[in-house]
Amino acid sequence: MQLTQIRNATLLVDYAGKTLLVDPLLAARGAYPGFAGTANSHLANPLVDLPVPLAALLDVDAVVVTHLHLDHWDETARRVLPKGLPVFAQDEADAQAIRADGFTDVRPLAAAGDTAFGGIRIARTGGRHGSDALMAAAPPAFRTRMGEVSGIVLRHPDEPTLYIAGDTVWNAHVAAVLETYDPDVVVLNCGDAQVPGLGPIIMDLDDVGRVARAAPRAAIVASHLEAVNHCVLSRAGLRAWLDGQGLRARVSVPEDGEACVFLQPGAGSR
Repeated sequence: MQLTQIRNATLLVDYAGKTLLVDPLLAARGAYPGFAGTANSHLANPLVDLPVPLAALLDVDAVVVTHLHLDHWDETARRVLPKGLPVFAQDEADAQAIRADGFTDVRPLAAAGDTAFGGIRIARTGGRHGSDALMAAAPPAFRTRMGEVSGIVLRHPDEPTLYIAGDTVWNAHVAAVLETYDPDVVVLNCGDAQVPGLGPIIMDLDDVGRVARAAPRAAIVASHLEAVNHCVLSRAGLRAWLDGQGLRARVSVPEDGEACVFLQPGAGSR
């Protein structure tokens, strides 16, 4: 299995002979205004260029969209991705929206159990785009804006079990996935995206520590860093914290365009 960090939460996942594009944010640097009401909203998104030519992201076997927020499924992705590609959506509501953009093979992930794709088992996992306390304090419009979010677990007999948590903070959903699937590799969106006065809406440093303690044998990959305006945690800050916690050997913090290769289950990574 090979994971390539593209930008923000966008990943290329080479798994069991298939290449999956996850959460594509494909626009040119600065194409969109910053997210209103969030930290550093004066900055235009994406903050950085794609690290690879756009064409390199179009020749894939399928696309996975964990939810429809702009930084996970943007206007450029909707325009340039081949309309016949299989696209996996978290539910039927998201699938209908993607079909409305002209995609003809949109597959909602099963609410329970697995969805099959070329011998790969894909399980939809739960999450929440902010803590319970944040959601209780937030106005209804904000809760609606955060919407439903999901992650995925990929399984195949010849590959490590991979959990991509998606846009969630640490909560009972994440804990249950770690206990149920015992993943070999966990990808965390951990840029500490902040809404002033409310707090983080994806994982922060403390949440990375919680995942590391709950999944002591898993390799962790840090994603969703330094690419959109409201993510306040830098790679340098994360690496320094990992050093202080003694977790640097377990948590990869790839640069955009960098690949992580994971060997057979239990055999480690390089």
